Amino acid sequence: MANEAEVIHAISVGMILAFGAAAALLLSGIEAPYGRYAATASKWWGWKVPGKPAWILQELPNLVFLGWALWNGDPAKIGSPPNAILLTAFAVHYVNRTCIFPLRIRGGKPTAAIPFLLATAFCSANGYVQARTLCSFQSFPEGHELTPRFVAGILLFCVGFAINYQADDILRNLRKPGETGYKIPRGGMFEYVSGANFFGEILEWSGFALASGSLPAVAFATATTFNIGPRARQHHLWYLTKFDDYPKDRVALIPFVW
Repeated sequence: MANEAEVIHAISVGMILAFGAAAALLLSGIEAPYGRYAATASKWWGWKVPGKPAWILQELPNLVFLGWALWNGDPAKIGSPPNAILLTAFAVHYVNRTCIFPLRIRGGKPTAAIPFLLATAFCSANGYVQARTLCSFQSFPEGHELTPRFVAGILLFCVGFAINYQADDILRNLRKPGETGYKIPRGGMFEYVSGANFFGEILEWSGFALASGSLPAVAFATATTFNIGPRARQHHLWYLTKFDDYPKDRVALIPFVW
């Protein structure tokens, strides 16, 4: 178990370093070759993977590792209220991301092979460290689920999940059946930021990290921010270029700030 704890620690540190480097590249002007950017992506990013299968397959390892960790974990830790709440939050997000969200997509742009494989690798590593930590390693003091930090973290997670889910709905319903092209998203947090869905997901995992306090949870929140923060900026610049009437007071990711 001690050796496995060291592996989890190393993977968590590696996630922070790898996504920090990726954020630097994305902020330097390199475009992530997915969705609306896939059509113009270099052939070196690999063949195109259909959107819906890509979403399901790349997110699935989170649920696979969660099931494995629950089966092989410590019942006392799994049944502890803080662990159970955090495991439930993780499961709810990834049941939505793996089983519900992809099936609700209308059309869906393809994803280049290399980003798809990298996303699958990340979900495998992250699913392993989060689930294994909560099922076998992390213990909390009695009554920790009632502490202000834990309650605030779970509330932040729930708010982020609601924002993310609503933003996905707004994006999905932008076009009526049969319509093509892009439109300006409006409503919800889109009134303030171009990356409302990204903002919601960052809030989710920041709340998760606040409630957990573990290195793997902090690494997850950090990696999420490093990954989708630059993508929000990429979307924002694209909207400004695409639409002359794009709201000038709307920012990329953080309301009223950036």
